[in-house]
Amino acid sequence: MNRREFLRRLGVGMGSAAALMAMEPLRVLAQDDKKTVSADNRMTYRVQHGSGEQISLLGFGMMRLPNDQEEVNELVDYAIEHGVNYFDTAPMYMGGQSEVLTGNALSRHPREKYYIATKMSNQNRRLWDFNEAVKMYYQSFQRLKTDHIDYYLLHSIGGGGVETLKDRFLNNGLLDFLMKEREAGRIRHLGFSYHGDVRAFDWLLDHNDDYHWDFVQIQMNFLDWRHASLNTGGWKKDADAEYLYNKCEKLDIQCVVMEPLRGGAFGRMAQELIDQLKERRPDDSTARWAFRWVGSYPNILTTLSGMNRTDHLEENIKTFSPLEICTEAENALLADIADQMSGFPTIPCTTCSYCMPCPYGVDIPKNFAYYNEAVTDHILPLPAPSAANYTEQQQQFIEGYRKALPDANTWARACQDCEECLSKCPQQIRIPNQMSRIVETLRVRKK
Repeated sequence: MNRREFLRRLGVGMGSAAALMAMEPLRVLAQDDKKTVSADNRMTYRVQHGSGEQISLLGFGMMRLPNDQEEVNELVDYAIEHGVNYFDTAPMYMGGQSEVLTGNALSRHPREKYYIATKMSNQNRRLWDFNEAVKMYYQSFQRLKTDHIDYYLLHSIGGGGVETLKDRFLNNGLLDFLMKEREAGRIRHLGFSYHGDVRAFDWLLDHNDDYHWDFVQIQMNFLDWRHASLNTGGWKKDADAEYLYNKCEKLDIQCVVMEPLRGGAFGRMAQELIDQLKERRPDDSTARWAFRWVGSYPNILTTLSGMNRTDHLEENIKTFSPLEICTEAENALLADIADQMSGFPTIPCTTCSYCMPCPYGVDIPKNFAYYNEAVTDHILPLPAPSAANYTEQQQQFIEGYRKALPDANTWARACQDCEECLSKCPQQIRIPNQMSRIVETLRVRKK
């Protein structure tokens, strides 16, 4: 890419070249065709194509913050000090507290030091009403203590397919309103996040000439790259991350990545898989491998990580300061590990807790987390009931289950198959079916 094209990508004309050159010195990574830059703080940045904004390749996901303002302030202060400048929240996170905590923490810093991303979380039918949705929109400004939203998203399109997409955003005039807000500058960049029915994703991108999406948020990691379409207990996710990423790249729409660690699943991989990674890079965690893999793709604008602990924040910042691009051999190793992981009968829960609260008290994420842990530890699947080790292995599962969920009221057996959780799950998991599977695994057979 020549200098003229580089300036065009940055959104500046040749007459602005002098101003561009006066910016702080940038070190460009050769592997990334000048879309990646590292500043003096060593954090790796990506250039937003339309505005020329430098966005930290590590973004701070604010979904699972500690419910203590001082702790959040400390995390945010450390992140900004070390170059993180993209902070992602939503009205529905922590029952609205995430936006409040985020706004209080960020507003203590100069506004040019950070970019805020929040969402139109109108999944509830009541919020399909235009006036109710607009109330949510303005409430975000108040909570975040800002006069503009840098990156605004239609939240989690795909659930319910194209018809639900149209009811949430088109038939009520809400998308028209948000586009006018972008024209007015109160929204700087407009995009959407996707889970579920790929036809909704395709519909929005196929109409890009009408909407001019500035970015798209997708779930992308080395397992979902080619294995997102696994059967999930009756439903199927319709598209692998490879398809989503490539379609965005063809349209020159940059991607924001969510779930790079697949809800923490990569931290709980089977030991034999961890050993394969340790053999190649003994000092690297599985999280570092996963982040490096995502960051190696040039059309990624930022990679979100929910960092509610200082040690996680520090480790992730080191990974991106600067990012070390994966080699072809490392990519091949991760692809092989993904193939192996795809054979494990885990439940594809990312512990987002969108399904909660359950009206009958079931702790859905904890049930699934323990089940998956038992699979990776090779306690599950149980052998045939006639096998000599069946009783011993089942008892091991039961004892671990009771420790993981000490309150029996939260167990899978409390599920009443009401299906209230189904429409809320971004992973399209057939939750009652999976609860039945857990109940069956816990059932002690009479001799």
